[in-house]
Amino acid sequence: MKGKTRIQRRTVVQAITAASGAALSLALLSLRAVAQSPGNVASTASDHFETAEIPVDGNTIFIRRYGNGSPLLMVHGFPRTSLMWRHVAPQLARNHTVICVDLRGYGRSGVPASTEDHYPYTKRAMANELVAVMDKLGFAKFDLVGHDRGGRVSYRLALDHPEKVQRLAVFDVIPISEAWGHADAKFARTYWPWSLLSQKAPLPEQYLAGAPGAVFDNAFGQGSFSPEIRAEYTEMYRDPDRVHAICEEYRAAATLDIDHDQADLSQSRRITCPMLHLWAAGGPLDTFYGEYGGPLGIWQKWANNVHGQAVRGGHFFPEENPTETTELLSKFLST
Repeated sequence: MKGKTRIQRRTVVQAITAASGAALSLALLSLRAVAQSPGNVASTASDHFETAEIPVDGNTIFIRRYGNGSPLLMVHGFPRTSLMWRHVAPQLARNHTVICVDLRGYGRSGVPASTEDHYPYTKRAMANELVAVMDKLGFAKFDLVGHDRGGRVSYRLALDHPEKVQRLAVFDVIPISEAWGHADAKFARTYWPWSLLSQKAPLPEQYLAGAPGAVFDNAFGQGSFSPEIRAEYTEMYRDPDRVHAICEEYRAAATLDIDHDQADLSQSRRITCPMLHLWAAGGPLDTFYGEYGGPLGIWQKWANNVHGQAVRGGHFFPEENPTETTELLSKFLST
């Protein structure tokens, strides 16, 4: 990505207040998506996207909107932003209106104040906010895809708002309560952000802000992207408010998010829509949970109709192996 284009892509529509999806769509700012695509991902007419900041309940959520067709919401994970879908979204935009969001606290979305119990950064609060975004855009029902933390926001959305989600795909995650419930020394060493970033402030904030590049240098955090893409990802970790918000989300994952999961289990609440789970071949989910039937065995406790498989490319396979990711996701969304 050229420096000039990066600056242009940062331009967003300010303070969109129209209530209807039609008015919001008209207010969106058209831009040209310039992706650092691997050689095996062809550029298409759907490479065009629009950006906007959608006001919802005292906050704003930044979106990238691609294509036309049935609505599809895509949610990034740590330590990425909506930019992580830059290879996959244009391909899906041939048949879908693809909405890629920055979660609250991440990227270019707003940073609401947290509370002592961390509720504003629970997956429930984030999911409610994304439902409001889609309502503002005029989408009463939609397909939903989430990676990493975004996968956990997505399954929470499907549990809390089953009437909204037509199909659910989550990438390289298991439910939060399951991850903590099966945690051991291997988990602590591999998923180090879970234990580090959930510590009491300001220790994790100081670590994260003091060495933001370490998130991407660590073997678990690497990805296939250019220095320009890395620079855009890393930029948000120079903002103390965003760093605090990200740590608050991890604190919520160690507390209230577990409570919400356990309440679902106690009430036999399950994901009822068709569900796809893709995970990294040879990665932790592929090797840690064999005695429980692997990640699909775990998800079968939570979902009525789930299938999936391992995908080459490591934890960030949507960036590292976008072709296979898109093919599998397209097949799922067409059923």
